[in-house]
Formats: sequence, C-alpha cells, structure tokens
Amino acid sequence: ALYITTYLNVTVTVSVRFRKLAGCTLFITGASRGIGKAIALKAARDGANIVIAAKTAEPHPKLPGTIYTAAQEVEAAGGRALACVVDIRDEKQVGEAVQKAVDKFGGIDILVNNASAITLTGTLETPMKKVDLMLGINMRGTYLTSKMVIPHLLKSRSPHILNLSPPLNLNPIWFKNHTAYTMAKYGMSMCVLGMAEEFRGQIAVNALWPKTAIQTAAMDMLGGEGIAKQCRTADIIADAAYIILSQPKHYTGHFLVDEDVLKEHGARDFDQYAVKPGHPLLPDFFLDEAPETLVKLMEQHGATPAFKPSSSSSPSSAKSSSSGPIESTFDLIRGNINEDVVNSTQAIYQFDLTGEHGGVWFLDLKSGSGSTGKGQPPVKADVVMTMDSADFSKMFSGQLKPTMAFMSGKLQIKGDMMLAIKLEKLMSRMNKAKL
Repeated sequence: ALYITTYLNVTVTVSVRFRKLAGCTLFITGASRGIGKAIALKAARDGANIVIAAKTAEPHPKLPGTIYTAAQEVEAAGGRALACVVDIRDEKQVGEAVQKAVDKFGGIDILVNNASAITLTGTLETPMKKVDLMLGINMRGTYLTSKMVIPHLLKSRSPHILNLSPPLNLNPIWFKNHTAYTMAKYGMSMCVLGMAEEFRGQIAVNALWPKTAIQTAAMDMLGGEGIAKQCRTADIIADAAYIILSQPKHYTGHFLVDEDVLKEHGARDFDQYAVKPGHPLLPDFFLDEAPETLVKLMEQHGATPAFKPSSSSSPSSAKSSSSGPIESTFDLIRGNINEDVVNSTQAIYQFDLTGEHGGVWFLDLKSGSGSTGKGQPPVKADVVMTMDSADFSKMFSGQLKPTMAFMSGKLQIKGDMMLAIKLEKLMSRMNKAKL
C-alpha cells in the first residue's frame, strides 16, 4: 500500500505493507523451530498474537530452539507470544493450552497444525512404538487440536485451519517404502477433506505442502551431509501460508503447494528461497510428479556431482583383478575406508543386488580399519540395502543420489535409517576423491 503525506509543503510517498494478520491470534503446533516457527515469525511481523504449542521446554541435544526462545523471537519481530508446553497427543495439555490462549488473547482465529513425526521405514522394520508416535502426533494430534480449537474459531471473523500435509495421492509408490508414515500424514489431509465440508461457510480449512524439500533440523537428520543445498528455506512455506491465511473463510477445501500459491500471486523469483541459489532442488514426497521420473528430471536439471566419472575412472571400467562393475566398485570403496571412517560410522551394511550383476555383498565399517566382501557379512548387518546392480554403481560413483534412489523406489532400506544416512558420507568422500 502507498501512504502519501505532506509535511512542510513536501510530498512524501512511503511504502507500507498492509498488515493482514494484525491482532489475529494463531495457535501453532510444533512452532519452536522449523516451518512452524517461520509461519509464526511471518505473522508476528504483522503484529499477530502467537501461541507456541510444542514439547520442547528444555534445549534438545541435537535440535535447536525451545518454546521460550521461539517466543522471544516472535516478540522481537513485533508480535505477542504465549509459550505452552504441549504434547498434542495429550487431551488435557491441549485443552489447557487452548484455554490459556483464550484467557490471554480473548480468542483464537487461526490454527496451524504443523507438528509431525516421521520414520521412513517399511512395515517389518517399523516398531509399533514408532507407528503409534506417528499416528498419535500426525493424525490424532491434528484431529484433537482441531476439535479443541474449533469452538473458538466459530466465534472469529476470519477463522482458518491450515494443516501442513500433502495432497491425497494414492499412487502405491508413496506407500510401499513407508506405509506407516504415509498413513499418518494422509490422516492430517483427511482431516482437511472432512472438516472443510463439515464447516463450509464457517471456517476455512486447507492443506499446504512444499514442492521441494525444506531445510529443517529434521531434514538435516534425515537427509545427511550435503542435503541442505538441495532444499529451500522455510520462508517459502511461511509466505505461502500468509497468503492462504489472508483469504476469506469461504476459501476452503484446497490442497495447496507452496510454489503454486506464490506463482498465483505474482511471485517469480524463487531463488530467494533456495539455500544455495542455482543448485538443483530435491522434489518433496507425495506430489503428482511420477516418482519414477524424479531421478531423470534431477539429472536433466544438472543434479550430477561436480566430478562425473570418465570412461577410464568409472566403476564399470576401472581396472581391478576381478573386472566386473560391482567388484570394481568395491575395490574403489576399499581404497577409501580407514579407521577414521569406521570410528565415525560403526555399522555393517549388506547389499542385496539384483539385475545383470546381482549378488550379495557386505561393507563392514564397524571393526578394525573396515572391510568388504562378497556374500553375507560375518555378523548380522545393521542395514540391508536392496537395489539393481546398475543403480548401485551409479550411487557410489555419485551419478545417483541415495535420497533420490530411495524416493523413486530404486533403493529399499531395512534396518537403522540413521546408519543408512551415514553411508552417504563415504560416498561423498569417494566423489571428492574423483573416483
């Protein structure tokens, strides 16, 4: 908006952003860090009231931020904050936080269901404790928090519920590698589907999902070393959420993607959101893009390492006593493992390879200075990776990112996912060595 004033016969034009969320009260779950906090800070700059409903009251050893540090940032940005210790699986805690919000701010206008848990493992590898955690936080927590907040939203002039959840894409590829996580995340989306109709004309209920991976503490833990440069910052989600939450209450029942929302409102410069502008971005889960084409699309956009193996140095042609491409790859691996790698990894990997050069191989990064071999490992593997032999060679030469291989279904992982991520450090080392 333009504000024009005259002072001492001099006309001054000042650009002022219309503060659409000024005075609104937002109840945001999981707002102590990441996407939730980014949305909170965006609204706070308008002068909004922010209820930070999250579990982290004490500093986490691996994750930054608490509800109290987030509250300080909200107030520094121009908003008012209420920090509440809330496990959204606990009906009493949610109810108490909602009542505190109403007592302090006079009501609640917007609910952002952001809190989420993720474990990307298959049915046999996912402990029921993890299944219960994901279903309890993602699905039940979203439903419970919505149920508690809705009576207050019905009194608001601009009521909104925004769930950070994906479109309901029933392509089996999004289920087969992590059924429990998909069920839990889609539970949040089903809340949108149902509640949008149930409260049509009374409350706007929508879902928002990122087109690309977003850099958060959780992504850093899941994606391993080097993942950040393939991500956008949480600011893109915050900007898209701001647009959605500024709409009238009849704008409801939509499953929205951040980039599409911003494009529809005139945005053209998306490099501003990139952690590393110009670097190829990692597409997010669950979107309509055929998963099996993701790797090809990434390669078309330059998603290959700075070093691309030449014919004289690629695994398929490297000279070794065994001449086969898999044997050659393991010869190269042997040359890049030592006690330091073993000490920092502490895991045994088994590779069940299919295709032209199928077979079972192992990589011991748990004892001595490390070892590799054909056949079953001497002791039970911590991680079992199943993939085509050709994709295995591409992965270790840097031509296929492990994350992309997993997302597109080319790589199946059983066992400890965090140890699987550690293996990427060895691959990165091999690429730097220009194998």
